[in-house]
Amino acid sequence: MNVSKQRLGQYIPSTVMGETVRAFLPPPLPPVPAIDLGQFYERIDRANQVIGRLDGVSTLLPDPSLFLYFYVRKEALLSSQIEGTQSSLSDLLLFESQETPGTPIDDVEEVSNYVAAMNYGLERLESGFPLSLRLIREIHAVLMRGGRGATKQPGDFRRSQNWIGGTRPGNAIFVPPPIDKMDECLSDLERFLHDDRHKLPVLVRAALAHVQFETIHPFLDGNGRLGRLLITLILCNAGLMQEPILYLSLYFKTHRDQYYELLNRVRSHGDWESWLAFFLDGVSDVATGASESAKRILNLFECDRIILQAEGRRASTLLRVHEHFQKHPYSGVSMLAEHTKLSFPAANSAIETMVAKGILKEATGRSRDRVFAYSAYLAILSEGAEPIR
Repeated sequence: MNVSKQRLGQYIPSTVMGETVRAFLPPPLPPVPAIDLGQFYERIDRANQVIGRLDGVSTLLPDPSLFLYFYVRKEALLSSQIEGTQSSLSDLLLFESQETPGTPIDDVEEVSNYVAAMNYGLERLESGFPLSLRLIREIHAVLMRGGRGATKQPGDFRRSQNWIGGTRPGNAIFVPPPIDKMDECLSDLERFLHDDRHKLPVLVRAALAHVQFETIHPFLDGNGRLGRLLITLILCNAGLMQEPILYLSLYFKTHRDQYYELLNRVRSHGDWESWLAFFLDGVSDVATGASESAKRILNLFECDRIILQAEGRRASTLLRVHEHFQKHPYSGVSMLAEHTKLSFPAANSAIETMVAKGILKEATGRSRDRVFAYSAYLAILSEGAEPIR
């Protein structure tokens, strides 16, 4: 592929830990020469259509905020798994229900911080705060608070050279821009996010910005998670979605070798076209999958409601318990009683009935302090969210 040298960055000698390395300085966005979008119009149209369908399907759910609640958590989990955490969706939900997860608490706290960081960023945008370097630093502070991230300068851009892969800078796979050039790169990226003169579709802008952020790698840690979160922030800020329900980490996780290869091809060959095709196909794939999941959740809820409505006088209590488990797929009897205002015996009896009907399953194997799971619902939510081994 013959590409103009204007698309290729330059390597700058940088001394790190006593070694001289070649740090990469990317050219500013948008690429020059410009991407010929004619070859992508069909992909862009398809992606916009499936995003619209996802928006529509999600509003049909009894409580659309539930769909958003769990998809935010799934994205947090998947994005953290790409970085090496071993948490599952069950671990996160048990942690949030004040139950003991099955993986190290640091892993689960890391995912929980991602949820908080995402919600923080979206709330700031909704309040009118601009998508800016300042907001990115604020989100990073939330992402990295406590646990393992507390020593990685949360909320501050790095003040030293970092690298990706390898045991030291000299054998690294990639060395991002040196400190004295990084601020300039970040300023260029911020200008790109707000410059309407290039007339790029929102999806294209998000695709380009993600790669540029990952290449600049402006933090000591958390760059991958924040770079993936940036995609959602751009799409929501531009009004492409009514709710933040499109998350690409499942696609990136499933195709992670290709994902990293294409990021590197942009840097080494200026091959934005292959990356953009991959990104747009991922948007269509993920949005279609999320729509199908929403339809299956709707069908599951309706089928289980029909089963419970057949229970005569007890139906109203059972349906109240069913609504509780839609919001809390893991729950013990005490938590159920507290949230539904049922007596402990009534809550316990309802759970036993729903276990007998095959709707709930006991999840701990304990005889005391048992936790029950809405297992069919969790199975849909957890698809693709198994830890990377």
